[in-house]
Amino acid sequence: MYSHESNKTERILLVAVAFDNRDRWDAIDSLEELAALAETAGGEVIEKILQIRDKPHARSFVGKGKLEYLKAICSQLDIDLVVFDNALTPIQLRYISEELKRRSIDRTALILDIFALHARSAEAKTQVELAQLEYQYTKLIGWGKQMSRLGGRSGALGGRAVGIGTRGPGETQLEVDRRRIQTRISRLKKELEHIEKERATQRKRRKRLLTVTMAGYTNAGKSTLLNSLSGDHTLVSSRLFATLDSTTRSIQLAENVPILLTDTVGFIKNLPTQLVASFRATLKEIIEADIILHVVDASDRHMQEKIDVVEKHLDELAAADIPRILVMNKSDLLFDKTVEHKLQRQYPNTVFCSALHKIGFNELSDRILQLAGKILSELEVTIPHSMPEWEHKFYEAGEVIKRVENKDSITLHLRGYRSLLDSLFKKFTKLSVD
Repeated sequence: MYSHESNKTERILLVAVAFDNRDRWDAIDSLEELAALAETAGGEVIEKILQIRDKPHARSFVGKGKLEYLKAICSQLDIDLVVFDNALTPIQLRYISEELKRRSIDRTALILDIFALHARSAEAKTQVELAQLEYQYTKLIGWGKQMSRLGGRSGALGGRAVGIGTRGPGETQLEVDRRRIQTRISRLKKELEHIEKERATQRKRRKRLLTVTMAGYTNAGKSTLLNSLSGDHTLVSSRLFATLDSTTRSIQLAENVPILLTDTVGFIKNLPTQLVASFRATLKEIIEADIILHVVDASDRHMQEKIDVVEKHLDELAAADIPRILVMNKSDLLFDKTVEHKLQRQYPNTVFCSALHKIGFNELSDRILQLAGKILSELEVTIPHSMPEWEHKFYEAGEVIKRVENKDSITLHLRGYRSLLDSLFKKFTKLSVD
């Protein structure tokens, strides 16, 4: 987050409000995460302020006295930007910005800014732009007074605007902005519908292989795990939301057992609803997976809260019934075996691994294969040369492990989805008999 005028790093003041004294520590932890977000966006966090009050003030959110205090802090510390951890209404944002004479945003705007910063592919850029425009559209209401002025200068005729193109009822700047944003939103939604159809086609093509998708809190190490398992070199960064595009790699869990492993965008507390909606094509990689690897940073002291956030998002995506494995990544950072043993008791059937040091991969592969055994099956079928089209159909339905050419037929040994292979075999057998 840099100033375009001088390219200097923006100096940031963080503000959070807890509405109950019991929520104080949760608010402090959330402020720490907000600081990491602000630094990921390129800013420098100068100060953090936590306020405890019964309810938000309708206009200033923090109340008149606290707003005066924030104003003094901004002046003393030469603050460029004020970021609120809480969601603010358009009216509150406008009022706070005017009173502090500083740009003021909330957590949602900051996360959207980071997504825009890290968007690399055309798809990610389209998804982020849509989310930003939908967010901005809701904020136009709060800026209505400033943006609803008619063009031209006010004359002596009762303050009416005078000038070519400004006579008559005219069109307010707010209405123009709204209309432009709505037009752009409609266009972006059509683009994403096209992208979603392409992704659905790609998923259909590769459905003959077992699909395993990684989900988890941002910065849990999913990209490093993908790289280590596949021997690939996709982007790995300690920054939050470094991965916005889903990445799929084919890997071998065991001899002749290929799977498709996918890395997806990470989750976070209070992930903007606009992002969840616009990234639905990417998040469908989770919904349509055969197995989900819920990747967790084992060394994170807020691990349980982050597990809960991810589980909540998975439930909202209707992925609750998909078999999953809890993967405790970064287990090499635990140092003390007693901590690992405690976590093993607390989270039974969990796989402990280190993506960085490639520890625990054999156990992870075994667990995936155990679940895959309930989904995959093997089949041997002999197809007469008089029915060549069925060879193609069986090739499409699964992985051909072995092919034997006979005098009047071919024999295929396949591995694939049990339901798909059984259904196809029944149809083939019926036609063969007939």
